[in-house]
Amino acid sequence: MMASSVETALLRLEEVFAATLARMDTLLLQPLLSAEAQPSEHLQLVQRLQESARGLREVTDRSLRSLRHRLRRPSGSLKTLLLLNGADQVLKAYVEYIDSYTNCVVSPAFEKAIKRRSEYWRGQSKALRQTLAGVSPEGPPAAMLAQALCQPLTQHVQQYLIHLLCLSDRLEEGHPHRALVTKAIGLFGDLQLFMRQALDQAAATQSLWPTLSGRPRDALCTPARRLLLDSQDVPVTVTPLRADRVLLFDDVLVLLQGHGVQAFDLKLVWVDSRQDECGCSIVTPEEEFSLRARGPEGQETWRWKAVAAVRQALRGKKDFPVLGTGLEPAAPPAPPAPRRRGAHTFRREGALCGATYEGDWRWGRPHGNGTLKWPDGRNHAGEFRGGLEHGLGIRLLPAGAEDAFDCYKCHWREGRMRGYGVCEYSTGEIYRGHVEAGLRHGFGVLESEPHAPRGFKYTGHWEGGQRNGFGVQDDAGRGERYIGMWLADRRHGPGIVVTQAGVCYEGTFQMDKMVGPGVLLFEDDSLYEGAVTRDLKPTGKGTFTFPNGFVLEGLLSNGPGGGLSTQGVLDTSALPPDPSHTWKRQLGVDAFPREHRWHGVFDPFWAFVGEGCPGELLEAVLGFHVHRLKELRGPQEGLCCQRGGPEDGAGAMNRVLEEILHHREPEALQPFLRKALSDARHPLGKLLRALALTFQAAFTGVGANKHLQGLACDEVKQHARGLWAAYRALLRVALESKGQALEEEDEDTRNQQVHGVMLPLVLPSFYSELFTLYLLLHEREDSLYSQGFTHLSLLPDAKLLEFLNVRKRFWPLSDIKLTSEQSSSPAGDACFLSATRCLQKILTTVDPRAKLEVLEGTFREVEATVTRLLGREHKLAMDDFLPLLIYVVSRARIQHLGAELHLLRDMMEPGHAGGLHDFLLTALESCYEHIQKDYIRLHRLPARWDSTKLW
Repeated sequence: MMASSVETALLRLEEVFAATLARMDTLLLQPLLSAEAQPSEHLQLVQRLQESARGLREVTDRSLRSLRHRLRRPSGSLKTLLLLNGADQVLKAYVEYIDSYTNCVVSPAFEKAIKRRSEYWRGQSKALRQTLAGVSPEGPPAAMLAQALCQPLTQHVQQYLIHLLCLSDRLEEGHPHRALVTKAIGLFGDLQLFMRQALDQAAATQSLWPTLSGRPRDALCTPARRLLLDSQDVPVTVTPLRADRVLLFDDVLVLLQGHGVQAFDLKLVWVDSRQDECGCSIVTPEEEFSLRARGPEGQETWRWKAVAAVRQALRGKKDFPVLGTGLEPAAPPAPPAPRRRGAHTFRREGALCGATYEGDWRWGRPHGNGTLKWPDGRNHAGEFRGGLEHGLGIRLLPAGAEDAFDCYKCHWREGRMRGYGVCEYSTGEIYRGHVEAGLRHGFGVLESEPHAPRGFKYTGHWEGGQRNGFGVQDDAGRGERYIGMWLADRRHGPGIVVTQAGVCYEGTFQMDKMVGPGVLLFEDDSLYEGAVTRDLKPTGKGTFTFPNGFVLEGLLSNGPGGGLSTQGVLDTSALPPDPSHTWKRQLGVDAFPREHRWHGVFDPFWAFVGEGCPGELLEAVLGFHVHRLKELRGPQEGLCCQRGGPEDGAGAMNRVLEEILHHREPEALQPFLRKALSDARHPLGKLLRALALTFQAAFTGVGANKHLQGLACDEVKQHARGLWAAYRALLRVALESKGQALEEEDEDTRNQQVHGVMLPLVLPSFYSELFTLYLLLHEREDSLYSQGFTHLSLLPDAKLLEFLNVRKRFWPLSDIKLTSEQSSSPAGDACFLSATRCLQKILTTVDPRAKLEVLEGTFREVEATVTRLLGREHKLAMDDFLPLLIYVVSRARIQHLGAELHLLRDMMEPGHAGGLHDFLLTALESCYEHIQKDYIRLHRLPARWDSTKLW
């Protein structure tokens, strides 16, 4: 009840204001809009003013309804009043109207709207007086009109404050609605300050335009722009740039020099708010300068105003409540964040001249994620640091033809492509590998588009954009593969050529030409040593060695019809050659020293380790995985560079080093390495995948040639050594990060770890291709062996044991009944079944040590069976064990046993030499060789078996 008189006064105030707004629309705004038939910019501003006035009127009507409802029910809550509970809605309507009104003042829209009907408006003094008391009829029509459209609002807000203060005084201390009234008083007080500042800024901006010459005025004059500070009011000098006048607007900072205008978007202006002798430091994308005032007060004014203006521009709306009025700062605003997003077109000469950058910035430089677009169609999207491309980035370059581009998905360092990348060319060719300074450099794979008529694929080393070092190239047009050294994009040095026809050549190349003698191996195992043509045909002086031992030596040339013309001596008296001299001859092992093969795969890793394994370089050094590239159909379409998933290089590398430290013990080392090598995101796993890629490039398809088995076997061992060294390097970095040192290991320990720990883990990645080469090399032996055990398998158990001259006391008599009528034992294959099944497990693993353990298990099972038969422990002598082992091998029926045995022998740990495993492997090799004997293979079985024939 105490507040009812105030509420009544507020009701009358709102009723008068609503009527005033109605008269303003009828008598002022509608005539302004009807002044011209054609729409124009200034009429659009007036139209927006009318729309905001109607919004203000709607809010006033709602406030009236709330006041009337309250007065009808005095006992109701004050929260029903819109001026209290919805003060923010009222404020929003006022702010929108003031913005529209000040835009008309600055443009100046009122002057332009009444210019053609000035006589009409001079006669409207009565209408103006009805709207606004105290307007002089002798004043300019535009000034009277502007005052008539503004003064009612300022007076009304002032009356709001008076009545709300009165309402607050009448409410007792502790009244539940006192806080609500106090809050409304604060909001309308801020509104009053905001309106005063907005009107002052509009007046100052309107007064500025006549002081500028035509070109600067045309460039700067916009309705929404407000002048915040002028160097003519607070003098300031600019260094090192030159400027006659400095203008700070709410969206740009302007330097005027004569008729020249330099405008800097405040969203991309950084102000150093620290106090220093150099004045107020300004950083922009292309300029850095200082504003220095004459005294500390002026200096602080410029700094404060600039910081506030930048923060306001970044927020995208005017500050409310206001931060201060006039030139005196109220409280220093919080400085804007140095990192922000924005767009800028570079004008200064340089690599970015003409390019438009849109993305993240930091202190005037592109920093973070962004996109660059050049007028000539070039596009770049990716990561930036300090103004340069740095990190993952995608660059598109026009390739001449319309809508044809070369796409480079690559890592960048300090503005240049450096690290791992994928380059997709408009020709359809794709390069995956390392680059340096924009050129292919290091290890990489270049291949033609699929189904190209002359397709090719090169896997190897590059230098300065050219093939250089060791590499493998497939030539689909010629149907051949080259494995060897390169120089300046040409074959140069030792090399091997393998054709689809199975022909192999090893020789020396010089600038893509074969020079000197070479070795040529044919599909029928003929061997030629001498000079050859580009088409791998013998020419000149050379020697042919045929599979039957005949040797032809002389001059050779291409005869008519593609034949071979010879002039020489044919020696038919030579003894049959050693098979290893022809069909088992190996190429490339001595021609390519290990240090010359695939070092480029490891070089980036060693550089990475040398720098202490920084996480930010992990992806660039070892290669990235999945990235998404938006399809591009033209230079104007959007290009984006996004990672396939969240990646933290530093965090990932820290986890790798921590895991290495926690798994150093022998029992934990091999499980850890197995997990690391199977993880494509682990440095060791990435290295293994790159090495597997090189192995497949060299030894699959055309390269699956038996004469390359030795080279392939040597490479697998070398890769195991390299990966062990890589693990040790990571361990050293991990220890050094903890202030510890890595103990050196001697050569014997290193070999033991390589063969015992690393090789079994690495071998599965190469086993399929490697075993294929062993199959091809030992195909003849395995064929003879297969015929041998096939014939042995036809014998029943008793007959086979008797044939092998196994002592009868070792026969499992409980399983075998020896009668002349029986052709097989009732138990079938039950004889030495456990040993047979154990030996068959040799096919279930690729681990050399596990295979040797299978052999040992087979030996133990044979001894256990004999012990059971004799009823006492018995150690078999060699003469007794070998016939039993032949029996087990023949019953196991293991296909390609020769390839298995040779691969196992080559991969066996050196420490097993002379031990039990070496003995058992030798025994199994002897059995394998014996089963190939003619009298077994051709089923000419002797009546009695002499075990001495085994050896």
